[in-house]
Amino acid sequence: MPCHNQQLNNVSSGQEHPMKQVRFANSSSVPAVLSNPEPSDVSTQHDSQDNLGPQLKLLPLNDQIRELQTIIRDKTTSRGDFVFCADRLIRLVVEEGLNQLPYSECTVTTPTGYKYEGVKFERGNCGVSIMRSGEAMEQGLRDCCRSIRIGKILIQSDEETQKAKVYYAKFPPDVYRRKVLLMYPILSTGNTVIEAVRVLIEHGVQPRHIILLSLFSTPHGAKSIIQEFPDITILTTEVHPVAPTHFGQRYFGTD
Repeated sequence: MPCHNQQLNNVSSGQEHPMKQVRFANSSSVPAVLSNPEPSDVSTQHDSQDNLGPQLKLLPLNDQIRELQTIIRDKTTSRGDFVFCADRLIRLVVEEGLNQLPYSECTVTTPTGYKYEGVKFERGNCGVSIMRSGEAMEQGLRDCCRSIRIGKILIQSDEETQKAKVYYAKFPPDVYRRKVLLMYPILSTGNTVIEAVRVLIEHGVQPRHIILLSLFSTPHGAKSIIQEFPDITILTTEVHPVAPTHFGQRYFGTD
């Protein structure tokens, strides 16, 4: 599948694309997430990172990402600005998610006849969005990989039991052979994602082949998912006790 935005590092080693750009969750440097956070918030960030280990990966924090996070959280942000900034942040997460997928070496010929040693995606990747908010991330994935196949899962809380219930699931028929980029922008309790992963497992997907792409996560949500599935990978921009749960409503204009 054609992808046009990967940084090519360590090509000659024949290894998968290195993940050194991603700061592991147990890193000693903790990102600043909101201006003037309460001491308890900082403590929670430390604790969650120390406890969850390398399964949780955070994008390297910089002022660009902090500004996008700030605009998305600001209640005065217009919907147009909200969608624009959300799409930018989604693209950054998708780009780094693609770095976690396997690559293989290849040789191409340039227009001048020069042989160039490069890399290409190995076959067998797909995306799965958890409806409805996860659908906001689909275009960002397609912008990077035009031919990637995308499945969908619809999960809603049962009105009586308040438990997550699967209402719809549609995957590529050979999803059990693929690496899966599972898309869900906000991890609050983690219950919806846990149910989605269970459905993927029922279809033959191994948890170690699932990379969860999210924008914001609470410590509780990330911890719940990793405790249930220790082999899953979670990629996000922020771990904070208060997640912007208004994301889906603001993005689709249903708030």
